Amino acid sequence: METFEIPGRLPGMNEIITAAKSHYGKYSSMKKKYTKLVVDSCRKIGPHNSVYLEITWYVPNLKRDPDNIAAGVKFIFDGLVDAGVIPKDTIAYNRGWKNDDFILDRDNPRVVVKIFERGKPLDLKKYGKKSKKKKKKKKRVWF
Repeated sequence: METFEIPGRLPGMNEIITAAKSHYGKYSSMKKKYTKLVVDSCRKIGPHNSVYLEITWYVPNLKRDPDNIAAGVKFIFDGLVDAGVIPKDTIAYNRGWKNDDFILDRDNPRVVVKIFERGKPLDLKKYGKKSKKKKKKKKRVWF
């Protein structure tokens, strides 16, 4: 298990939606800013095959809903990919996460992420589309 800390707070779902609706460039710059923040925070974490995360959110107040706060997990996984911790954030490498707790800390809002290695990535070919068996054409017999 490895741990890293992201200073401050990540945008919630309401902020993400507002940015996306106002102008496409606003969400893009938001995503770049917070993904870079995650990358800078997890520089010391080595590469992993696939990961499971436990995330503790230290919030400055109790005004936001937990599900709104937890939308920041998007920036966390994108940052892990950009930092080279995981190759991609698909199901093969992202084996899930748990929002461990939401704790009030007015003086030091932050996000603490625990990374657990989950071994080899999932073999997506095994779970992919099932191949259709070709039906044999019946020979027509003409009398």
